[in-house]
Amino acid sequence: MLEASAVRKEFGGLVAVDDVTFEIGEEEIVGLIGPNGAGKTTLFDTISGVHRADGDATIRFDGIDLAGRPPHIVSRSGLVRTFQIVRVFGEMSVLENAVTGATFGSDDPPSRAVAEDRAIETLEFVGLGAKRDAPAATLTVAEQKRLELARALATDPKLVMLDELASGLTPGEIDEISGVIRRIRDEQGISVFWIEHIMDAIMGTADRIIVLSNGRKIAAGTPAEIRANEEVTEVYLGNEAAGGTNGSDATDGDNGHANEREDETGTENGNGNGNRNRNGVAGADDGSETGSGGADES
Repeated sequence: MLEASAVRKEFGGLVAVDDVTFEIGEEEIVGLIGPNGAGKTTLFDTISGVHRADGDATIRFDGIDLAGRPPHIVSRSGLVRTFQIVRVFGEMSVLENAVTGATFGSDDPPSRAVAEDRAIETLEFVGLGAKRDAPAATLTVAEQKRLELARALATDPKLVMLDELASGLTPGEIDEISGVIRRIRDEQGISVFWIEHIMDAIMGTADRIIVLSNGRKIAAGTPAEIRANEEVTEVYLGNEAAGGTNGSDATDGDNGHANEREDETGTENGNGNGNRNRNGVAGADDGSETGSGGADES
């Protein structure tokens, strides 16, 4: 479905994504992990048209060449995304937010009635049906993340790219959103490409995991294979720590101490304070690279 080859993105000589090649098939959940600054969000931005790839990169989706295409064309091809920092229309109702996806995500916009029906269906799917008339600004962070997901699903996509959807959520909310992601694949047949720092969430949900470090793809495989990968362990824990572990602790969501760092911005949870996730890996990036022309911070 999605085939990317030699994807590269530079910012003033800084290589943020370094010749990354991968593919995602139909009805597949693929995770994308790596330390902060690994290039994950820049890779998303390059695939979705926010940034133009450098060099001889090829990006094909469902047989269509997307390299160099603007975001609205990429979206209308069936490949949509969410962002690290929640971006909802706060003064509009929950339903109106979802209607925007149903209306503007297609080359052939449906009627208002059809768009509303599609929006209501997606809101029910993500668990926001009862709040469809509420202003989006009144929702909690977890609910706003669900709303952004509903808006993406309302475009009727074939693949949805999720950028740290679980960041800033409570353990219970993380379990719930992980269940929704599985249902997207199982019930709607939509593939998922998911950036996440919360390891127990992504390891328990994804079929395959891709690992980036310093812009390079250093590993790819099943969750079990990634847990056992020594290079991944070294990236998360460092050389000395990696020498004393079998690799499983580096990406074990129940470990509680792997790569323990605090996010300095706290912008994901909207409170301006640092946020620490369940496994101690930084739970949010600053998101400043999205659409800004800056290097990736994720």
